[in-house]
Amino acid sequence: MSDLLGQEHITSVIQNAAAADKLAHAYLFYGPRGTGKTTLSRLIAKLANCQTRQDDAKFKAKGEPCNICTRCTEIDAGRGIDVIEIDAASNRGIDEIRSLREGIRLAPTSYPYKVFIIDETHMLTKEAFNALLKTLEEPPAHAILILATTEYEKVPATITSRTQRFHFRKHSVENIAKKLKSIAVEEKLDVTDDALEFIAALAEGSFRDAESLLQQVCSLDAKVDLATVERNIGKVGFSRTSELAALILNKDLKGSLAYVKEISDGGFNVVDLTKELIHYLRRVLTLRFNPDLEAELCKELTAKELETLKAHVQLVNSSTDQLINLLKALLTAYSQMRYSPFAAIPLEVTLIEHLQ
Repeated sequence: MSDLLGQEHITSVIQNAAAADKLAHAYLFYGPRGTGKTTLSRLIAKLANCQTRQDDAKFKAKGEPCNICTRCTEIDAGRGIDVIEIDAASNRGIDEIRSLREGIRLAPTSYPYKVFIIDETHMLTKEAFNALLKTLEEPPAHAILILATTEYEKVPATITSRTQRFHFRKHSVENIAKKLKSIAVEEKLDVTDDALEFIAALAEGSFRDAESLLQQVCSLDAKVDLATVERNIGKVGFSRTSELAALILNKDLKGSLAYVKEISDGGFNVVDLTKELIHYLRRVLTLRFNPDLEAELCKELTAKELETLKAHVQLVNSSTDQLINLLKALLTAYSQMRYSPFAAIPLEVTLIEHLQ
């Protein structure tokens, strides 16, 4: 279970169930992408079928797979005959689910349990859901069905009510950065802490996205720093966004326009800059009215970034109405920029209108 970071509220329940030999026959995992839904699905497949757990009662009480027996290694390698993964995005019809219903009735060929993992469950058609319901109502004793989705609200209540449901949370920037740091050390990658923190922030709570970004930037440069990531990804980091925010909060129109031009001329995405600026000023505004939110912001920002944000909060003590109006205007500008060949103009006009 140590493979699944940041979802301790779920892993503890699954571990206890495994230790007591009470794994459910149907699970529904939902939450943002890259938060561990598929990873836990495969862990449950290993828990149900691990040879060491089957032979060693003392080890079984730990609620962990051994990860070294033939069954565990086969499942890790994607070669587990009785572990079937289905992508509902491309296999969403009633015929596919009928095939699943027929397959699930058959006894496992090699393992104690047959485990079916249906990813992107919300993509199934209405008819497919109805067919799946029959299986969930009367699951065979040898079968475990695991549904995973990023859009819980699209899964019918008749389905969800027949499963054990677990909500996967977004990972904090701090946890993702720690994970990336451990990967960098293990792989002997030369990456600065600032670069790792920026990649963690770009991942928006997804470990998988963070690892992909790290692999991308490390394949281009021997040494990776913050500037390298910004240059190769085309997005601006916290420091650049906070610099522009400082100019805006100090009502420095000339400096703000010059900074936007500098960002644009540097080849960075001005639309992305505007999006990050909106998020930044939103944090400033919400922290201004509710200082208790600092505890939540600690999950999104490093200690240094939070101190910068708190310093900027002090600049809006007497001008909250202006900041609210600016935020509304920036949201409008952002929607215009996304489809305009002149991306910087809506941002520049907004700054001119509100900083004079």
